[in-house]
Amino acid sequence: MDDVDRAILRELQIDGRIPYADLAPKIGLSPSGTRLRLQRLIDAKAVQVVAVTDPIAMSKRTMALLGLRIGGDSRVVADALSRQDEVVYIVLTSGRFDLLAEVVCSQPRDLLNFINDVVRATEGVVSVESFPYFAIHTHRFLWGVD
Repeated sequence: MDDVDRAILRELQIDGRIPYADLAPKIGLSPSGTRLRLQRLIDAKAVQVVAVTDPIAMSKRTMALLGLRIGGDSRVVADALSRQDEVVYIVLTSGRFDLLAEVVCSQPRDLLNFINDVVRATEGVVSVESFPYFAIHTHRFLWGVD
C-alpha cells in the first residue's frame, strides 16, 4: 500500500459514497485511475465497501460491552453468540475476559433479557460482566491509514 492508496482510504472514511470525479482531484489521479486503484484495493481484500448502520437511528438506544469468562473453547461460544442479531462484534481476548462482545438492544429490558436468556444460557459461558454505555449522538472513529 502506497501513499495514494492511503489517501484514497482517508477520503473514503470521510465519505464512502464520494464520486470518483470528486475523489480524483483530492488524491492527484484521474477518475478512471482512481476507480482502478480502489478496485485493486477491493480485489486484494485490503478494503471493503459496506454499509454501517447507526444504532440510534434504528431505535437501538441500549448498548453494552459484555466481558465473558468461558469454560472450554472460547471460539465455540464466540461462533454461537455472533449469530445473534444483538451482537455487533465479538472478539477473543486474553486476560480478565475470554471474550468481549458489543451488543445493542432497543431498551434496557431487552438487554437484561438478552444477557439472561441468551448469553448466560449459552453452553460454555461461566460468567458475564456488563458495561452499559449511553449514546447521546453518534460518533465515527476513523482508522489510521498512515
